[in-house]
Amino acid sequence: MKVDVIMPQMGESIAEGTVLRYLKKVGESVKRDEDILEISTDKVDATVPSPASGVLAEILVPEGKTVEINAVLARVETEAGAVATAPSPAATAPAPPPASAPPSPSASRPPSPVPPAGAPAAPSAAGHGRAASAADLAAQRRAGQIPTKEELRRVRSTPLVRRIAAEHGVDISHLQGSGISGRVTRNDIMAHLDAGGAGAAVLPSAPAPAAPAAPAAPAIAYAPGEDVRIEPLTNIRKIIAEHMVASRRTSAHVHTVYEVDMTKVVKLREKHKAAFEAREGIKLTYTPFVIKAAIEGLKAFPSVNASLDGSNVVYHRRVHFGVAVALDWGLIVPVIRNADEKNLLGLARSVNDLGSRARTRKLGPDEIQGSTFTLTNPGAFGGLYGMPIINQPNVAILGIGVIQKRPVVIDDAIAIRSMMYMVLGYDHRLVDGAVAEQFLSHVKATLERGTFTDLG
Repeated sequence: MKVDVIMPQMGESIAEGTVLRYLKKVGESVKRDEDILEISTDKVDATVPSPASGVLAEILVPEGKTVEINAVLARVETEAGAVATAPSPAATAPAPPPASAPPSPSASRPPSPVPPAGAPAAPSAAGHGRAASAADLAAQRRAGQIPTKEELRRVRSTPLVRRIAAEHGVDISHLQGSGISGRVTRNDIMAHLDAGGAGAAVLPSAPAPAAPAAPAAPAIAYAPGEDVRIEPLTNIRKIIAEHMVASRRTSAHVHTVYEVDMTKVVKLREKHKAAFEAREGIKLTYTPFVIKAAIEGLKAFPSVNASLDGSNVVYHRRVHFGVAVALDWGLIVPVIRNADEKNLLGLARSVNDLGSRARTRKLGPDEIQGSTFTLTNPGAFGGLYGMPIINQPNVAILGIGVIQKRPVVIDDAIAIRSMMYMVLGYDHRLVDGAVAEQFLSHVKATLERGTFTDLG
């Protein structure tokens, strides 16, 4: 029996991948879960394991070719007598969270595709005690009781698109998507809503309307012989662009700026950085201190560590801290899982590890999604502060600027202190200004006290 080796989906926003090289040749034996090939996506590189033990029988996608997710890359002929089946998408989905913890919208399992509005559900083969015949299925499809392949492709959109559609009463299976295989993208749903199409797509008797095209930017006129170089956007830049525009349209962005006296943190870091680097082999930066202070603030004000799922608020009991990393080819946000359980030393190790592997494209798909709060650091490049865009589905993002010595007034006297600007961008749909101020005040007080005792 031959088992398919498919292109996995390496994150919610990834729609395709490129085969880098095969680690096995046709005719070579493989073990179950043994790596067969290496793939590359816009965000991460990874290996694809064999779904069964046997022999690599066919290679269907050559090295260097880019294909959609779930495309069949190769096939494995299983060993004689071995019972093995290709894993279904459901079998490879992440395990659900414990019953005591609310699910994260970004990590929740997409709902099963539904039939078109007004159509009865397709009969269950299990409920009838027999599998439906091909004639039965064909009749049901003609009657509109079973979604067509194109309808199934369209409803396979990202959680953000499905949430936006649910909030506005739009059935995305009736929209013409511009994504791969007709999938509805963020731009498609937002263009539909901008054109006044809220709810219009749910009418079962009307033909499926085509999504109005988003207003095109004015064409740029180039003078004859003008010295320019034109390159198409990379896939990762397209993804970043879609994510940022969708976030602006989704969240009611408000920003608040605080100034923080980092003098005690600076002195603490200076005192420990040499011994820390000698012991750990990594540099002690200011980022772990800020993360630790932010976590304390999130514990005190849980609505800042939350997400909006339609008309529901999801309060995350754990802090999964996203840290934006600037790369030569774009931006990526690795996630420190359960950051609230780590001390300062553990946070420093995590920041260094995730940052290093982000730059070498060695992160796994579970390490770049599922954040509950995000930090971005324009100060690393000398910026005083920025007005960051919220990383969906978070409801807040913290930005920190460069630490500089400046004259400040303390007890009616001028003193030289190490100062830093700190900005909170928050979603006013859930986080009120008073809560944002209280959160920032808490973070500021924690940093200014400088009582970090867990440096090892």
